[in-house]
Amino acid sequence: MPGLTSQISNLKSKYAIIVAGGSGSRMQSALPKQFIELCGEPVLMHTIRAFHNSQPAPQIILALHGSYHGLWAQLCVKHNFNIPHKITMGGETRFHSIQNAVDSITDADVLIAVHDAVRPLVSADIINQAYRCAAENGTAVTAVKSRDSIRQVKGDGSVSLNRDSIYLVQTPQTFQSALLKKAYQQPYTDTFTDDASVVEQSGVAITLITGDYSNIKITFPEDIAIAEALINKKATIR
Repeated sequence: MPGLTSQISNLKSKYAIIVAGGSGSRMQSALPKQFIELCGEPVLMHTIRAFHNSQPAPQIILALHGSYHGLWAQLCVKHNFNIPHKITMGGETRFHSIQNAVDSITDADVLIAVHDAVRPLVSADIINQAYRCAAENGTAVTAVKSRDSIRQVKGDGSVSLNRDSIYLVQTPQTFQSALLKKAYQQPYTDTFTDDASVVEQSGVAITLITGDYSNIKITFPEDIAIAEALINKKATIR
């Protein structure tokens, strides 16, 4: 039936868990990368605003290590940042941070997107598509095809892989709440690299959706310059 997926998506309440657990070590900065300024305000504020301004307008949960709650409050005052959001305690690992945030959601049968705090350039189209796909399929994991040639190290050598079958995973990763809650009841293992791996381990198939190469993860100092150039380019096009 035309439009059924959209109708289902619109009926379900939506949440977005923003995971802000980075230490800033690879940014060569004492300040965690989610707090570094990007075009005049912390990276994290850009990320929260992207979800707030999207058509689904999800309820936002910020998973943040307890040692940074005070700093975040100060930054919100300094930048007059008043987008509504709830803060949950970050855990020992990303898995435990998300587990705490997921457990804080008491509503049943909702859609939950999990997104890296340091991916501030996620588009409204991707956010919308992720919720629609998760409503229909249970899961929606954003990914892009590798643009580079891929080689896998084997022993003392390496072998070429078909890059057409290699996808680079991004966020948001979006799920029906029952699937995500069940997955995060599993014991932690260091093989869990993202939410998709946690949910897949629980026996659920993962559905990929097309991401965007501009949905970069702020990891190294040069990424700030790249992100600012992309933001300025978008502003010029408008």
